[in-house]
Parts: sequence; structure tokens; C-alpha cells
Amino acid sequence: MMRQYITSCLLALALVAGPASAQQLGVKFGGLQQDTSLPVEVTSDSLSVDQTDGTALFTGNVLAKQGEMRLQAKEIRVEYGASGQGIQRLHATGGVTLVSPTDAAEAQEAVYTIATGLVVMSGNVLLTQGAAAISGESLTVNLKDGTGTVSGNVKTVFSPGSKQP
Repeated sequence: MMRQYITSCLLALALVAGPASAQQLGVKFGGLQQDTSLPVEVTSDSLSVDQTDGTALFTGNVLAKQGEMRLQAKEIRVEYGASGQGIQRLHATGGVTLVSPTDAAEAQEAVYTIATGLVVMSGNVLLTQGAAAISGESLTVNLKDGTGTVSGNVKTVFSPGSKQP
């Protein structure tokens, strides 16, 4: 019994570590699955709009909400579509946190492309899912299907008896 447990742990670590040049870990993000057609609400301390390039810059205590998902950062630049209607992309910088009811991720920067439902987080990424924690250089989450990938210098900590990501 103990031998099976140790073998399972070693196998899990081998799968997580992988070759040093291509460290990558696929993860399920059921808690970060999101209906990307829902409205996006952004609040902040200040807002500046640039009509020439179709952007809006929210600064200070910025919070973007879509359904149950929350994206917080020091600054979020919103890029609108060519017609000026509809958000194409959110670019968050400075202490970025992405939170759902069950998962949370932190990074230095995040880009959320609304049409594809992809959130790409980069710079000292830390993802927590219950008792499990995963860190790496980047995290790509597909909000439409709840899947994701952590890449670059991936490190994970599993608690014995906890549900694995």
C-alpha cells in the first residue's frame, strides 16, 4: 500500500517536472469556466479614454467582473472593437489577480481576449486550487471550456489525499 502511494507520487512528480526545456502542465479550471458573452463591468479610481486608438485606461483599484469571475489589477487597458462597440481585449498590469469561486491565479500581467475566451497570464504566476498550488512563468486559461496550461519552470505542490488539478 505504502509502495503504491510512493510510486504514484513519483509518477505524478515525473509528469509535472517533465523535461527542463519544455516544462508544461495541463490543468482543469472548472472554477474558471465562464460564459464570455456576459457583460463586463469595470470599476476604478480613474478613467481616461483615447478615441483615436479606441482604448480606455482604468487606473487605481481596478476590478473587472464578468459573471462570477473577478480580475483585479493596478491598471486595466480596455481595447474596443473597430466600430467602437464591444470589448475586444482587457490588458491588466500590476499585481494581477484572477479569481473564481474555486480557483485563484496571480501574475504580473494578464491579457483577456473576449472573443476567444483566452486569458494569458505572465510573470511569476501562482495558481491555487484548493490545497494544490502551481507556479510557473505563464498560465493560459480557456474560459469557455475550463482548461489551461502552466508553462516555464513549472513547480507544483500536492497535498496527500487532496484532489489533484
